[in-house]
Amino acid sequence: LNEFLLLAFTDKWELQLLHFSLFLGIYLAAILGNGLIVTAVAYDHRLHTPMYFFLLNLSLLDLGSISTTVPKSMANSLWDTRVISYSGCAAQIFFVVFFVLAEYCLLTVMAYDRYIAICRPLHYSTIMDIRACAKMAAAAWGSGFLSAILHTANTFSIPLCQGNVMDQFFCEIPQILKLSCSNSYLREVGVIVVTACLDFGCFIFIVLSYVQIFTVVLRIPSEQGRHKAFSMCLPHLAVVSLFVSTSFFAYLKPPSFSSSALNLVVAVLYTVVPPTVNPLIYSMRNKELKDALRKLVRWVQCQHQ
Repeated sequence: LNEFLLLAFTDKWELQLLHFSLFLGIYLAAILGNGLIVTAVAYDHRLHTPMYFFLLNLSLLDLGSISTTVPKSMANSLWDTRVISYSGCAAQIFFVVFFVLAEYCLLTVMAYDRYIAICRPLHYSTIMDIRACAKMAAAAWGSGFLSAILHTANTFSIPLCQGNVMDQFFCEIPQILKLSCSNSYLREVGVIVVTACLDFGCFIFIVLSYVQIFTVVLRIPSEQGRHKAFSMCLPHLAVVSLFVSTSFFAYLKPPSFSSSALNLVVAVLYTVVPPTVNPLIYSMRNKELKDALRKLVRWVQCQHQ
């Protein structure tokens, strides 16, 4: 095979232009939101703390994630084509797995950071020092990278004999497996099961962390203290809930729920929506981040005057 055919959102030119415009707006919003967070955290020394260091890494992963799928889909709509090359498809699968799994690992690390900050505040600066934070972030990126190499190599070593038409707007491992010859996909299924077990372990870790966090928070005597603790945790919890719920529904929905339209909607939910919405969730109730963004905007305005 030299190329694959992706699923088009629509066959009508006017609706293709609408799809291009919507995706362009969403993509620019994601680039702007995540780019502002990265710049603000790097620019403002008050945000050089573990929580904002991990947030900067999350924004970088979101930028990579949405840039892997959306631009190709926009280009296909604009040029009225469905084609993606074999190497382009392999690259898409590699980067989708890399960014998604690295983000999931990073969200697990961020849950640990919140747990230490609230449940063991006196030891926070000792446990979450610069070296420990760098190692945890590197472990998250490294886990995604190794998983991506393993999945991509496994997936594209499978002989394909069911055509080259995919039922998705980007290259996805389940769609490649549908094109494989009978029983040749079992090795990759085994790798997916192992990855799913590790992901489930991360999910259990996040849940247990928040059980302990809320147990401690509810014991705080002052209402102001409880409010501050909840403000620290709720954005991360909202991002985790959005990420996990959309991903789990995409891959664990019953076969009877599968249809081309539903697959498209679900794929958009877990690949496009989280990277776009995450900056809004984190900046909505975060006074320090808002102040840093205002300082950044004022500095840019001063430079242009």
